[in-house]
Amino acid sequence: MPELSRRRALTTAAALAATAATATAAATGTAAAHSANATPSDSPDAFDEVYKGRRIQGRPSSGGGHHGGGHHGGGFAVYVDGVELHVMRNADGSWISVISHYAPVPTPRAAARAAVDELQGARLLPFPTN
Repeated sequence: MPELSRRRALTTAAALAATAATATAAATGTAAAHSANATPSDSPDAFDEVYKGRRIQGRPSSGGGHHGGGHHGGGFAVYVDGVELHVMRNADGSWISVISHYAPVPTPRAAARAAVDELQGARLLPFPTN
C-alpha cells in the first residue's frame, strides 16, 4: 500500500469538503424552493374589514397586468380604501408592501394593517406600474 503523502491527504480532504458543501447547498436550496412555491393550500385567506376607520381588502388576483397574476404578490391583491397596495411574498412565506418594505409580516392582512398604521390617516396613492 502506498504511503499517504501530504498532497494526497489535502486533495482528499478538499474533495470531501466540496462534496459536503454541495450536499448542504442542495438540501438548503430544495428547502428554500419548497417554501417559496405557493400552493393552493398555503394561499392566504380573502378578507374585507374596516381597520382604524380604513377599509382594507385582500383577495386572490388573476389579472394580466404588470403586478397581476401572481408576479410579486403571489397571486394576491390587497387594497386600502379601494387603492391597490402593492404586496410581495418573500421566499420564507412572509409578506412586505410598498409602505412597509423593511418590516415583513406573516399575512397580506397584516401588511394592509401595517400600511394603515404607517399612513397615519394619509391617503394611499396609486403606485405607477410603467
